[in-house]
Amino acid sequence: MPPVSSPGSSALDRAARVRFRRAMALMLMTLVLPGSAQIVAGNRRVGLTALYVWVAGWAVFLGTLLVGVFWHELFFWFASTPFFLFWLRLVLMALATGWALLFFDAWRVGQPLTLSMGHRRAVVGVNGVLCLTVAGTLLFGAHLVGVQRDFILTMFGGDTVTGAHDGRYNVLLLGGDSGAGRWGLRPDSMTVASIDADTGRTVLISLPRNMQNFPFAKGSVMHQQFPHGFDADYLNGVSTWAGDNTELFPHSDNPGVDATIMAIEGITGLKINYWAMVNLEGFKDLVDAVGGVTLNVRQPIPVGGLGDDVTGYIQPGVRKLDGHDTLWFARARDDSDDYSRMARQKCVMNAMLQQISPQVAVRNFESIAQASSAMISTNIPASEVDRFIQLALKARGQQVSTLSLVPPMINTADPDIKLIRHKVAGAIDRAEGTAPPPAKSKQHKDATVTGGSIGSLGDGYAANEADDLDTAC
Repeated sequence: MPPVSSPGSSALDRAARVRFRRAMALMLMTLVLPGSAQIVAGNRRVGLTALYVWVAGWAVFLGTLLVGVFWHELFFWFASTPFFLFWLRLVLMALATGWALLFFDAWRVGQPLTLSMGHRRAVVGVNGVLCLTVAGTLLFGAHLVGVQRDFILTMFGGDTVTGAHDGRYNVLLLGGDSGAGRWGLRPDSMTVASIDADTGRTVLISLPRNMQNFPFAKGSVMHQQFPHGFDADYLNGVSTWAGDNTELFPHSDNPGVDATIMAIEGITGLKINYWAMVNLEGFKDLVDAVGGVTLNVRQPIPVGGLGDDVTGYIQPGVRKLDGHDTLWFARARDDSDDYSRMARQKCVMNAMLQQISPQVAVRNFESIAQASSAMISTNIPASEVDRFIQLALKARGQQVSTLSLVPPMINTADPDIKLIRHKVAGAIDRAEGTAPPPAKSKQHKDATVTGGSIGSLGDGYAANEADDLDTAC
């Protein structure tokens, strides 16, 4: 016959189960309402302190969320202010440590030594999982905040804030190769992003690297050196010339960029607010970080060239390209020319603006931050980052206009500066809705495709002058 348990043994089993349930309940209470386990166990001071911190934290979070729903600028300010990010990181680390200690204390007050070995192991396992999950999540959040703070401090080191000029911010985007002795010396591409300060409506104005005999902004150092126009090199050689004559720029950290800005202002008549130098090789990492970019490839685009062998081709079609192929789509000029390449670069800019959503940015935040830090240097101050984030979000979904100062409209060897300024002003006026649209050009009608872009060197490429870049790409 099986042994019959005594009444005393059943009572001991019931008591063990009660102690086990109590120990588990104390840990779950700590998960749901930190401090409640300590209040139940009699340590009211610790429990109430933790509870007050918990309630206050939720109140601040929900209040911030509510305000942010109606005033998005608050979120952008939080995400771009190093001082706030520093303290937020410390708070998250303190919360992780404090919550982990509360779990440990809940395990202690659960009297684990009074439990059976099986119950004791279960309690230790559950406590460890909860502690590591909660503390790990908070510490990972602190890590992301630290990444964001480092990203802001590393990239946005400017200290001079400038206001909008005639209601627009003009940001000069310079593209150049990285490499020993080459970074930033002769930019491969120069584009002014003229952004409406209220709506974010953007006009991309590109200048060819081989423009000659152009003026500098009056009163500038370069204008004093070349009062009759720059005849020493091409436009992309201004940076090199300034680098060889740094004594003319005693207070400049980037003589080459400053000299190039003087040239851009002299040519376009626009006042430049800020600049950003883009490392074209690092650009690959950014595209990969956001999962690729979808582009309309109109002709086979060579991969390679530029002095090396062509190793393959990007085939025609609407394709999602990785960073490597996107870079070659933007850079290739074998079987093509500089002006077709400029048109394709604008299509890449437009695609990234329209396709990188806030959701994509959040999902790939750390990779984007790391890629961007290696890709871009700029003089935009950290205090202005939130403003440009807002403008970028406003620009998404809107038409992007484009104007390239290239043949057949402009003779790059002897540019008509008066015509250039007229064209620049007209493109901006049309973007603002204060000027009639131009007549549709021939390349829109016959859809001639050369060099991977609609149009030709003789007729002009559609993406180099369009009021809606989407239709030209």
